[in-house]
Amino acid sequence: MHLTSEEEKMYDGEYGWAYQVSMKILVRLGDLFGATRLVPIKSAHISGVSYKTMGDASIDFLNTLASEGGKTLVISTLNPAGFDPEYLVQRFPQECREKQLRIIDLYETMGIQPTLTCTPYYLRKPQPSWHLAWAESSAVVYANSILGSWTNREGSPSSLAAALVGKVPNYGMHQAENRQPSLLIKVECSLVNETEFGALGIYAGKLLRDRIPIFEGLSNYVDDDLKQLAAGLASSGMTSMFYYSVPFEKRELETVSIETKDIKNTVESLSTASEVPDLIFIGCPHCSLSELQSIAQALEGRKVKRGIELWVCTSRHLKQKAVNHVNIIEKAGGHVLCDTCAIVTWIKNLGVNTMMTNSAKAAYYAPTLNEVSVTLAPLSRCIEAACY
Repeated sequence: MHLTSEEEKMYDGEYGWAYQVSMKILVRLGDLFGATRLVPIKSAHISGVSYKTMGDASIDFLNTLASEGGKTLVISTLNPAGFDPEYLVQRFPQECREKQLRIIDLYETMGIQPTLTCTPYYLRKPQPSWHLAWAESSAVVYANSILGSWTNREGSPSSLAAALVGKVPNYGMHQAENRQPSLLIKVECSLVNETEFGALGIYAGKLLRDRIPIFEGLSNYVDDDLKQLAAGLASSGMTSMFYYSVPFEKRELETVSIETKDIKNTVESLSTASEVPDLIFIGCPHCSLSELQSIAQALEGRKVKRGIELWVCTSRHLKQKAVNHVNIIEKAGGHVLCDTCAIVTWIKNLGVNTMMTNSAKAAYYAPTLNEVSVTLAPLSRCIEAACY
Protein backbone atom coordinates (compact mmCIF):
# COMPACT_ATOMS: atom_id res chain seq x y z
CA MET A 1 0.00 0.00 0.00
CA HIS A 2 1.42 3.36 -1.03
CA LEU A 3 2.05 5.87 1.77
CA THR A 4 2.80 9.56 1.37
CA SER A 5 5.93 10.93 3.00
CA GLU A 6 3.90 12.28 5.92
CA GLU A 7 2.14 8.93 6.34
CA GLU A 8 5.50 7.16 6.33
CA LYS A 9 6.69 9.49 9.09
CA MET A 10 3.65 8.56 11.16
CA TYR A 11 4.28 4.87 10.47
CA ASP A 12 7.92 5.25 11.56
CA GLY A 13 6.98 6.97 14.81
CA GLU A 14 8.14 10.51 14.06
CA TYR A 15 4.80 11.91 15.29
CA GLY A 16 4.73 9.78 18.43
CA TRP A 17 3.54 6.34 19.51
CA ALA A 18 -0.21 7.09 19.37
CA TYR A 19 -0.04 7.99 15.68
CA GLN A 20 2.42 5.21 14.90
CA VAL A 21 0.22 2.46 16.34
CA SER A 22 -2.83 3.99 14.63
CA MET A 23 -1.08 4.06 11.27
CA LYS A 24 0.08 0.48 11.72
CA ILE A 25 -3.51 -0.63 12.40
CA LEU A 26 -4.70 1.06 9.21
CA VAL A 27 -1.83 -0.22 7.08
CA ARG A 28 -2.38 -3.75 8.35
CA LEU A 29 -6.06 -3.49 7.41
CA GLY A 30 -5.19 -2.06 4.02
CA ASP A 31 -2.71 -4.83 3.28
CA LEU A 32 -5.21 -7.46 4.40
CA PHE A 33 -7.95 -6.20 2.07
CA GLY A 34 -5.84 -5.07 -0.88
CA ALA A 35 -6.02 -1.30 -0.44
CA THR A 36 -3.65 0.80 -2.53
CA ARG A 37 -3.61 3.99 -0.45
CA LEU A 38 -5.26 5.93 2.36
CA VAL A 39 -8.11 8.36 1.68
CA PRO A 40 -9.09 11.35 3.87
CA ILE A 41 -12.31 11.06 5.89
CA LYS A 42 -14.80 13.68 7.02
CA SER A 43 -15.66 12.02 10.34
CA ALA A 44 -15.18 8.98 12.56
CA HIS A 45 -17.73 7.32 14.82
CA ILE A 46 -16.24 5.08 17.48
CA SER A 47 -17.78 2.06 19.17
CA GLY A 48 -16.37 0.31 22.20
CA VAL A 49 -17.60 2.81 24.80
CA SER A 50 -19.72 0.88 27.30
CA TYR A 51 -17.71 -0.55 30.18
CA LYS A 52 -20.03 -3.56 29.99
CA THR A 53 -18.54 -4.54 26.63
CA MET A 54 -15.05 -2.98 26.95
CA GLY A 55 -13.62 -4.22 30.23
CA ASP A 56 -10.40 -3.10 31.93
CA ALA A 57 -7.85 -3.99 29.24
CA SER A 58 -9.37 -1.48 26.83
CA ILE A 59 -9.11 1.25 29.44
CA ASP A 60 -5.37 0.65 29.66
CA PHE A 61 -5.03 0.95 25.86
CA LEU A 62 -7.04 4.19 25.76
CA ASN A 63 -5.02 5.58 28.64
CA THR A 64 -1.76 4.90 26.79
CA LEU A 65 -3.03 6.53 23.60
CA ALA A 66 -4.19 9.60 25.49
CA SER A 67 -1.04 9.89 27.61
CA GLU A 68 1.09 9.63 24.46
CA GLY A 69 -0.60 12.73 23.08
CA GLY A 70 -3.07 11.19 20.65
CA LYS A 71 -5.50 13.78 19.27
CA THR A 72 -8.13 13.30 16.58
CA LEU A 73 -7.64 15.01 13.23
CA VAL A 74 -11.32 14.86 12.15
CA ILE A 75 -14.72 15.30 13.78
CA SER A 76 -15.17 12.20 15.92
CA THR A 77 -18.14 10.94 17.93
CA LEU A 78 -18.92 8.14 20.39
CA ASN A 79 -21.39 5.27 20.56
CA PRO A 80 -23.61 4.75 23.66
CA ALA A 81 -22.13 4.09 27.10
CA GLY A 82 -23.26 1.78 29.88
CA PHE A 83 -25.69 4.14 31.61
CA ASP A 84 -27.31 7.56 31.37
CA PRO A 85 -26.14 10.44 33.62
CA GLU A 86 -29.38 10.76 35.61
CA TYR A 87 -31.61 7.71 36.02
CA LEU A 88 -29.48 4.55 35.73
CA VAL A 89 -26.18 5.97 36.93
CA GLN A 90 -27.13 5.65 40.62
CA ARG A 91 -28.25 2.03 40.23
CA PHE A 92 -24.80 0.56 39.59
CA PRO A 93 -21.75 0.11 41.87
CA GLN A 94 -19.41 3.06 42.29
CA GLU A 95 -16.47 1.19 40.73
CA CYS A 96 -18.52 0.53 37.61
CA ARG A 97 -19.58 4.17 37.39
CA GLU A 98 -16.02 5.40 37.83
CA LYS A 99 -14.62 3.13 35.14
CA GLN A 100 -17.33 4.10 32.67
CA LEU A 101 -16.69 7.78 33.27
CA ARG A 102 -12.96 7.14 32.91
CA ILE A 103 -13.49 5.64 29.46
CA ILE A 104 -15.50 8.66 28.33
CA ASP A 105 -12.93 11.06 29.82
CA LEU A 106 -10.07 9.35 27.94
CA TYR A 107 -11.93 9.64 24.66
CA GLU A 108 -12.61 13.31 25.38
CA THR A 109 -8.92 13.86 26.13
CA MET A 110 -8.20 12.70 22.58
CA GLY A 111 -10.68 15.22 21.17
CA ILE A 112 -13.63 12.86 20.62
CA GLN A 113 -17.07 14.35 21.26
CA PRO A 114 -18.99 12.47 23.99
CA THR A 115 -22.14 12.24 21.88
CA LEU A 116 -22.85 8.71 23.18
CA THR A 117 -25.39 7.87 20.50
CA CYS A 118 -25.73 5.22 17.79
CA THR A 119 -27.39 7.73 15.42
CA PRO A 120 -24.62 10.30 14.75
CA TYR A 121 -26.36 11.28 11.50
CA TYR A 122 -29.02 13.12 13.54
CA LEU A 123 -26.32 15.38 14.99
CA ARG A 124 -24.40 16.07 11.79
CA LYS A 125 -25.66 14.70 8.49
CA PRO A 126 -22.89 13.40 6.21
CA GLN A 127 -23.14 14.28 2.55
CA PRO A 128 -23.21 11.88 -0.42
CA SER A 129 -19.79 10.47 -1.36
CA TRP A 130 -18.14 11.64 1.84
CA HIS A 131 -15.64 9.09 3.13
CA LEU A 132 -16.26 8.17 6.79
CA ALA A 133 -14.88 5.74 9.36
CA TRP A 134 -17.90 4.59 11.33
CA ALA A 135 -17.99 1.62 13.67
CA GLU A 136 -21.68 1.39 14.62
CA SER A 137 -22.97 -1.22 12.17
CA SER A 138 -26.54 0.10 11.90
CA ALA A 139 -25.23 3.63 11.28
CA VAL A 140 -22.85 2.28 8.61
CA VAL A 141 -25.69 0.68 6.65
CA TYR A 142 -27.81 3.82 7.08
CA ALA A 143 -25.00 6.12 5.94
CA ASN A 144 -24.17 4.08 2.84
CA SER A 145 -27.77 3.33 1.85
CA ILE A 146 -29.89 6.34 2.80
CA LEU A 147 -27.31 9.14 2.93
CA GLY A 148 -25.03 7.96 0.12
CA SER A 149 -21.85 8.33 2.18
CA TRP A 150 -18.97 5.86 1.93
CA THR A 151 -17.86 3.86 4.96
CA ASN A 152 -16.81 0.35 5.84
CA ARG A 153 -18.00 -1.42 8.97
CA GLU A 154 -15.08 -0.41 11.13
CA GLY A 155 -14.22 -2.00 14.43
CA SER A 156 -13.52 0.01 17.55
CA PRO A 157 -9.69 0.00 17.10
CA SER A 158 -9.79 0.88 13.39
CA SER A 159 -12.34 3.68 13.81
CA LEU A 160 -10.24 5.17 16.60
CA ALA A 161 -7.09 4.82 14.51
CA ALA A 162 -8.84 6.54 11.60
CA ALA A 163 -9.96 9.35 13.90
CA LEU A 164 -6.35 9.97 14.96
CA VAL A 165 -4.87 9.73 11.46
CA GLY A 166 -7.81 11.30 9.62
CA LYS A 167 -7.76 8.65 6.89
CA VAL A 168 -8.82 5.10 6.04
CA PRO A 169 -7.56 2.48 3.56
CA ASN A 170 -9.40 2.63 0.22
CA TYR A 171 -10.95 -0.83 0.17
CA GLY A 172 -14.52 -2.14 0.42
CA MET A 173 -17.20 0.52 0.48
CA HIS A 174 -14.65 3.22 -0.32
CA GLN A 175 -14.43 1.95 -3.91
CA ALA A 176 -17.31 2.43 -6.36
CA GLU A 177 -16.93 -1.03 -7.90
CA ASN A 178 -17.58 -2.63 -4.50
CA ARG A 179 -20.85 -0.76 -4.01
CA GLN A 180 -22.74 -2.56 -6.78
CA PRO A 181 -25.73 -4.79 -5.94
CA SER A 182 -25.50 -8.53 -6.51
CA LEU A 183 -28.97 -9.70 -5.39
CA LEU A 184 -32.52 -8.59 -6.09
CA ILE A 185 -34.92 -9.07 -3.19
CA LYS A 186 -38.57 -8.88 -4.18
CA VAL A 187 -40.66 -7.92 -1.15
CA GLU A 188 -43.98 -9.50 -2.04
CA CYS A 189 -45.90 -8.29 1.00
CA SER A 190 -46.92 -5.01 2.56
CA LEU A 191 -44.87 -4.03 5.61
CA VAL A 192 -47.15 -2.13 7.99
CA ASN A 193 -44.87 -0.94 10.79
CA GLU A 194 -41.28 -0.37 11.89
CA THR A 195 -41.05 -3.81 13.49
CA GLU A 196 -41.78 -5.54 10.19
CA PHE A 197 -39.12 -3.46 8.41
CA GLY A 198 -36.65 -4.55 11.09
CA ALA A 199 -37.74 -8.17 10.70
CA LEU A 200 -37.19 -7.87 6.95
CA GLY A 201 -33.64 -6.76 7.72
CA ILE A 202 -33.03 -9.70 10.05
CA TYR A 203 -34.40 -12.21 7.53
CA ALA A 204 -32.56 -10.72 4.56
CA GLY A 205 -29.29 -10.28 6.48
CA LYS A 206 -29.05 -14.02 7.03
CA LEU A 207 -29.50 -14.64 3.29
CA LEU A 208 -27.13 -11.92 2.16
CA ARG A 209 -24.11 -12.37 4.39
CA ASP A 210 -21.91 -9.61 2.87
CA ARG A 211 -23.72 -9.19 -0.47
CA ILE A 212 -25.44 -5.93 -1.43
CA PRO A 213 -29.16 -6.18 -2.29
CA ILE A 214 -31.72 -4.16 -4.16
CA PHE A 215 -35.08 -4.25 -2.40
CA GLU A 216 -37.97 -4.13 -4.85
CA GLY A 217 -41.51 -3.63 -3.63
CA LEU A 218 -40.97 -1.44 -0.56
CA SER A 219 -43.74 1.11 -0.18
CA ASN A 220 -45.35 3.47 2.31
CA TYR A 221 -42.16 3.77 4.32
CA VAL A 222 -40.74 6.65 6.31
CA ASP A 223 -37.14 7.29 7.25
CA ASP A 224 -37.55 5.53 10.60
CA ASP A 225 -38.66 2.35 8.80
CA LEU A 226 -35.49 2.39 6.69
CA LYS A 227 -33.47 2.92 9.86
CA GLN A 228 -34.95 -0.26 11.32
CA LEU A 229 -34.30 -2.13 8.06
CA ALA A 230 -30.66 -1.00 8.16
CA ALA A 231 -30.32 -2.06 11.80
CA GLY A 232 -31.80 -5.49 11.09
CA LEU A 233 -29.49 -6.09 8.15
CA ALA A 234 -26.48 -5.05 10.22
CA SER A 235 -27.43 -7.40 13.06
CA SER A 236 -27.87 -10.72 11.28
CA GLY A 237 -25.52 -10.25 8.33
CA MET A 238 -22.39 -8.45 7.20
CA THR A 239 -23.71 -6.35 4.34
CA SER A 240 -22.79 -2.67 4.53
CA MET A 241 -25.49 -1.20 2.30
CA PHE A 242 -28.65 -1.76 0.31
CA TYR A 243 -30.58 -0.09 -2.49
CA TYR A 244 -34.31 0.55 -2.38
CA SER A 245 -35.24 3.22 -4.90
CA VAL A 246 -32.45 3.43 -7.48
CA PRO A 247 -33.10 1.66 -10.82
CA PHE A 248 -30.52 -0.95 -11.82
CA GLU A 249 -30.21 -3.49 -14.60
CA LYS A 250 -31.79 -6.51 -12.90
CA ARG A 251 -31.64 -9.19 -15.57
CA GLU A 252 -28.37 -10.71 -14.40
CA LEU A 253 -29.05 -10.50 -10.67
CA GLU A 254 -29.98 -13.51 -8.60
CA THR A 255 -33.54 -12.99 -7.33
CA VAL A 256 -35.07 -13.91 -3.98
CA SER A 257 -38.68 -13.36 -2.92
CA ILE A 258 -39.75 -12.55 0.62
CA GLU A 259 -43.36 -13.16 1.56
CA THR A 260 -45.68 -12.40 4.45
CA LYS A 261 -44.95 -15.74 6.09
CA ASP A 262 -41.20 -14.99 6.14
CA ILE A 263 -41.77 -11.72 8.02
CA LYS A 264 -44.28 -13.34 10.37
CA ASN A 265 -41.95 -16.26 11.13
CA THR A 266 -39.05 -13.89 11.76
CA VAL A 267 -41.04 -11.81 14.25
CA GLU A 268 -42.17 -15.00 16.02
CA SER A 269 -38.63 -16.41 16.13
CA LEU A 270 -37.36 -13.21 17.74
CA SER A 271 -40.12 -13.33 20.38
CA THR A 272 -38.80 -15.66 23.06
CA ALA A 273 -40.92 -14.46 26.01
CA SER A 274 -44.36 -15.55 27.11
CA GLU A 275 -44.69 -13.60 30.36
CA VAL A 276 -45.46 -9.94 31.10
CA PRO A 277 -42.39 -7.75 30.41
CA ASP A 278 -40.38 -6.09 33.17
CA LEU A 279 -39.02 -3.54 30.71
CA ILE A 280 -40.45 -1.97 27.59
CA PHE A 281 -37.61 -0.54 25.54
CA ILE A 282 -37.95 1.84 22.58
CA GLY A 283 -35.00 3.46 20.88
CA CYS A 284 -32.71 0.95 19.18
CA PRO A 285 -31.28 2.66 17.19
CA HIS A 286 -31.77 5.86 19.19
CA CYS A 287 -35.10 7.59 18.60
CA SER A 288 -35.52 10.31 16.01
CA LEU A 289 -37.49 13.49 16.66
CA SER A 290 -40.50 12.04 14.84
CA GLU A 291 -40.35 8.85 16.92
CA LEU A 292 -40.28 10.88 20.14
CA GLN A 293 -43.32 12.77 18.90
CA SER A 294 -45.18 9.52 18.11
CA ILE A 295 -44.37 8.07 21.53
CA ALA A 296 -45.51 11.24 23.29
CA GLN A 297 -48.79 11.26 21.33
CA ALA A 298 -49.42 7.62 22.26
CA LEU A 299 -48.73 8.31 25.96
CA GLU A 300 -50.65 11.57 26.34
CA GLY A 301 -53.05 11.26 29.27
CA ARG A 302 -51.96 7.73 30.13
CA LYS A 303 -49.92 6.14 32.95
CA VAL A 304 -47.26 3.44 32.88
CA LYS A 305 -48.28 0.39 34.91
CA ARG A 306 -46.78 -0.18 38.33
CA GLY A 307 -44.02 -2.79 38.14
CA ILE A 308 -43.16 -2.08 34.49
CA GLU A 309 -40.38 0.22 33.31
CA LEU A 310 -40.65 2.12 30.03
CA TRP A 311 -37.36 3.33 28.58
CA VAL A 312 -37.16 5.60 25.55
CA CYS A 313 -33.56 6.05 24.42
CA THR A 314 -32.33 8.95 22.32
CA SER A 315 -29.39 11.31 22.01
CA ARG A 316 -28.87 14.33 24.24
CA HIS A 317 -29.06 16.45 21.11
CA LEU A 318 -32.61 15.36 20.30
CA LYS A 319 -33.78 15.21 23.91
CA GLN A 320 -32.98 18.90 24.19
CA LYS A 321 -34.91 19.65 21.00
CA ALA A 322 -37.94 17.61 22.09
CA VAL A 323 -38.59 19.03 25.55
CA ASN A 324 -42.37 19.01 25.16
CA HIS A 325 -42.42 15.39 23.98
CA VAL A 326 -40.03 14.37 26.75
CA ASN A 327 -42.24 16.03 29.38
CA ILE A 328 -45.29 14.07 28.20
CA ILE A 329 -43.40 10.77 28.21
CA GLU A 330 -41.97 11.33 31.68
CA LYS A 331 -45.29 12.62 33.08
CA ALA A 332 -46.78 9.29 32.02
CA GLY A 333 -44.11 7.48 34.02
CA GLY A 334 -41.66 6.67 31.22
CA HIS A 335 -37.95 7.48 31.29
CA VAL A 336 -36.25 9.24 28.38
CA LEU A 337 -32.65 8.09 28.63
CA CYS A 338 -29.60 9.54 26.89
CA ASP A 339 -26.08 8.18 26.39
CA THR A 340 -27.04 4.50 26.66
CA CYS A 341 -29.40 1.75 25.51
CA ALA A 342 -30.76 -1.47 26.96
CA ILE A 343 -28.34 -3.62 24.96
CA VAL A 344 -25.12 -2.03 26.32
CA THR A 345 -26.18 -1.70 29.95
CA TRP A 346 -26.58 -4.33 32.66
CA ILE A 347 -30.36 -4.76 32.57
CA LYS A 348 -30.10 -8.22 34.11
CA ASN A 349 -28.54 -6.65 37.21
CA LEU A 350 -31.54 -4.32 37.43
CA GLY A 351 -33.92 -7.24 37.81
CA VAL A 352 -35.06 -7.34 34.19
CA ASN A 353 -35.82 -10.86 32.97
CA THR A 354 -38.26 -10.08 30.18
CA MET A 355 -38.18 -7.20 27.72
CA MET A 356 -40.64 -5.98 25.08
CA THR A 357 -39.28 -3.87 22.22
CA ASN A 358 -40.27 -2.63 18.78
CA SER A 359 -36.70 -3.08 17.54
CA ALA A 360 -35.77 -6.27 15.69
CA LYS A 361 -32.11 -5.46 16.36
CA ALA A 362 -32.68 -5.30 20.12
CA ALA A 363 -34.74 -8.50 20.01
CA TYR A 364 -31.94 -10.21 18.07
CA TYR A 365 -29.19 -9.28 20.54
CA ALA A 366 -30.88 -9.16 23.95
CA PRO A 367 -31.18 -12.93 24.63
CA THR A 368 -27.43 -13.46 24.16
CA LEU A 369 -25.92 -10.14 25.25
CA ASN A 370 -28.34 -9.47 28.13
CA GLU A 371 -29.64 -12.96 28.98
CA VAL A 372 -33.28 -11.84 28.91
CA SER A 373 -36.28 -13.12 27.01
CA VAL A 374 -37.91 -10.79 24.50
CA THR A 375 -41.23 -9.97 22.90
CA LEU A 376 -40.93 -8.15 19.56
CA ALA A 377 -43.94 -5.94 18.82
CA PRO A 378 -44.68 -2.61 17.09
CA LEU A 379 -44.78 0.66 19.02
CA SER A 380 -48.56 0.60 19.40
CA ARG A 381 -48.48 -2.78 21.15
CA CYS A 382 -45.53 -1.72 23.31
CA ILE A 383 -47.45 1.30 24.56
CA GLU A 384 -50.56 -0.78 25.23
CA ALA A 385 -48.49 -3.26 27.25
CA ALA A 386 -46.84 -0.44 29.18
CA CYS A 387 -49.94 1.49 30.19
CA TYR A 388 -53.17 1.12 32.11
